[in-house]
Amino acid sequence: MTFLSFYVFFFFGHAHTIYIKLIVTIFFIGACRYALARNSSLKPDIVDDFGSANSTLVDLDDDGDDAGFELLANSTRRNLKQGKKKYRGPCKVTNPIDKCWRCRRNWARNRKRLAKCALGFGRRTTGGLKGRVYVVTENSDDDVMNPKPGTLRHAVIQKGPLWIIFSKNMNIRLSKELIMTSHKTIDGRGHHIHIAYGAGITIQFIQNVIIHGIRIHHIIRTNSDGDGISIFGSSNIWIDHVSMSRCTDGLIDAIMGSTAITISNSHFTHHNDAILLGASDSFSGDELMQVTVAFNHFGQGLVQRMPRCRWGFFHVVNNDYTHWRMYAIGGSKHPTIISQGNRFIAPPELHLKQVSVN
Repeated sequence: MTFLSFYVFFFFGHAHTIYIKLIVTIFFIGACRYALARNSSLKPDIVDDFGSANSTLVDLDDDGDDAGFELLANSTRRNLKQGKKKYRGPCKVTNPIDKCWRCRRNWARNRKRLAKCALGFGRRTTGGLKGRVYVVTENSDDDVMNPKPGTLRHAVIQKGPLWIIFSKNMNIRLSKELIMTSHKTIDGRGHHIHIAYGAGITIQFIQNVIIHGIRIHHIIRTNSDGDGISIFGSSNIWIDHVSMSRCTDGLIDAIMGSTAITISNSHFTHHNDAILLGASDSFSGDELMQVTVAFNHFGQGLVQRMPRCRWGFFHVVNNDYTHWRMYAIGGSKHPTIISQGNRFIAPPELHLKQVSVN
């Protein structure tokens, strides 16, 4: 017997005093209001999952050169909260990833908190959280086979987890591609760290890597293809606050079944092929690929692949697109691409303003 039918039977099927009827009626109305309120609270709401952004982009690569960035209020853009509590303090940053660590005055003394801040498909990436801190003290890269202690190459080949930081501003010219090992964090916060005019970074058949707060540009082809960051058969990779431009091949390539990747808060300029996710129409192994591209700025001098997606599942959310000469987001081999809350400022040419689905 439902509550309503019980009430009707109780009210009309028995002779009771007006006082009893009044008490039951009040109880019934109260119960109905409670049920309605409870049902309303269970309705799904996209704000619970993503929140809303109060402002969008600032100087993502912290070099002071992005005078064209304007703070925009846009309640339709997504915030990738993923269950994190809404921050209500005085710190004003642009997204929940940065709020996780930038709003703490002692972040420099607690650098490893960054490992708890990843969102998206790379959210389980912790890098060198469980290892000691390794301080890079010099920028040389003279001996690839036996790298000198204190260099970046010596740091990334060590066994076990490491949190790698830098003692000063550095311009590092890699003589060969920097082949990393698992469970590493490269943390450039607090200094200007450039990897330039040499080889790039290779993440191959490993897992659990964070690259944060560095600048990668003018990468040349050595034994590798000339990518800024090459991700090959690897998983749990988080690239955050990285400024990239002018590489011989791609800025970031993720291929050969790489997955659980987040690319966030980064600044991409002056390049043809920006981000390639899945290299070949013939390699169906990339069906398992899951990549989040969030809170990035795709800026001056870019042509295409922001990103270019094949096979897998891709969440492209809350990015700022201000330049492209061919297209911004593209895909083939039936990928799933969720483009959500992005801002596009199209070039003046009419053919570059089109949205096409093949």
